[in-house]
Amino acid sequence: MLKKLLTMIVFLVCLSVTTAGLFAEDPTPVQTQTTTQEETGHSSHGESVHEELPYWTVLPFVAILLSIAILPVASHKTSHWWEDNNNKLILAVGLGAISFVVLLVYGYSHNIVHTVFFDYIPFIILLGSLFYISGGIVIKGDIHATPLNNTLYLLIGAGLASFIGTTGASMLLIRPLLKTNSERKHVVHTVVFFIFLVSNIGGSLTPLGDPPLFLGYLKGVPFTWTFKLLPEMLLAVSILLVVYFVWDTIAYKKEAKKDLKKDDKLATPFSIGGQVNFIWLLGVILAVAFLNSNYIPEINQTPSLGFIREAVLIVLIGLSKLTSKEADRKFNNFTLHPIQEVAYLFIGIFITMIPALVLLEAHGKELGITENWQFFWATGAFSSVLDNAPTYLTFGSLASGLLTPAGAAAPLTLGQFIGNVQAEEILKAISVGAVFMGANTYIGNAPNFMVKSVAEENKVKMPSFGGYLAYSMGILVPVFILITFVFFV
Repeated sequence: MLKKLLTMIVFLVCLSVTTAGLFAEDPTPVQTQTTTQEETGHSSHGESVHEELPYWTVLPFVAILLSIAILPVASHKTSHWWEDNNNKLILAVGLGAISFVVLLVYGYSHNIVHTVFFDYIPFIILLGSLFYISGGIVIKGDIHATPLNNTLYLLIGAGLASFIGTTGASMLLIRPLLKTNSERKHVVHTVVFFIFLVSNIGGSLTPLGDPPLFLGYLKGVPFTWTFKLLPEMLLAVSILLVVYFVWDTIAYKKEAKKDLKKDDKLATPFSIGGQVNFIWLLGVILAVAFLNSNYIPEINQTPSLGFIREAVLIVLIGLSKLTSKEADRKFNNFTLHPIQEVAYLFIGIFITMIPALVLLEAHGKELGITENWQFFWATGAFSSVLDNAPTYLTFGSLASGLLTPAGAAAPLTLGQFIGNVQAEEILKAISVGAVFMGANTYIGNAPNFMVKSVAEENKVKMPSFGGYLAYSMGILVPVFILITFVFFV
């Protein structure tokens, strides 16, 4: 099982290094407008880098979103078909191929290369390393599944997410939470709040917590700047924990007495096994934090050197395999199914979303986004259905265009936002929107899908795409409205 995963990852890295090297020499920025005279020193009537994409090119992306939403619930036949990850791969590759051809025809090959080799592959290798290594850590025990214990568990998970990442925290803690609540019948809401708090909002405080913040760090935002998001995080976490405690208290009273007695009878203290994997998790954190262009400037000239980070992550996966007991993974009911599901679906999502991101970048200013609250909601809305990392950068680019003084030699970078009160407030709005509203859908942030898959492996019937959306609209949106008035108006 691991051999297949490592073989696929090694192949992708080798392919990406080779291909990235071929394209790294082309420094031409992706543009949708003609190059100006000031930029080139030539006539402003020169040819465009590529043709502007028509709006219909987003249809494959819409189709993959509808497939994720509809196929699992449309009928028993489609539901059964959807359970097979290979079928998800067929769908993702098929729709991705359509976008691939369209992008080539319109001259966007650079976007394809950058998205696949510099976004998707690092993304899936990072997720895979956190998923596999955390799967070797066993948190044994079965504490009382009371509302108070569950609430404290979610609080701890939300705090941990900023330091080992939302993926690492989610994969480390979801199985023990499911084990603790295995005697109860009403569990779905607990997993949903886990996604809200641990898989998303909890990753707000450091660049290690969530991919958008890490990209901001690479663009010059100081590592400690994200600590300024603590007030927004505390408000959101506090409200959600109170709502969860009330909800779980009501659900707890609905449990059968025999199930609660069984929960009492089987209660045992927590203990931790597979502790060596904490060393490999630390290795992942250090690799992500330091193996980048901030500390290796040569990566800016030779982007393929950046894949040293992915090589280190693959080594850490191998070390986890060699130093962990297979019995520990069996205890966790560990399989590769969740990471396969994410890898297969997100290759289609990453490719089909390119036209949507290109159009957003080209026409974003037409949206009239100028105020903090508008940046918060616009970034959050797009992060709910697009990958939140490139969405963060796109709206950061829009903010830069808004804030850069007329006649400036170059637009402000995200790092140059720091120290400018107005710019920092906009950056906060973008950051909070990207991180928090990734919780709105299953595809807003990769750990959401992984937690859903692990829960379903443990016989928890999770809500459909639309059902989960109902939870987020009913619970999260009111919280986000309050955050808007408190922090961004």
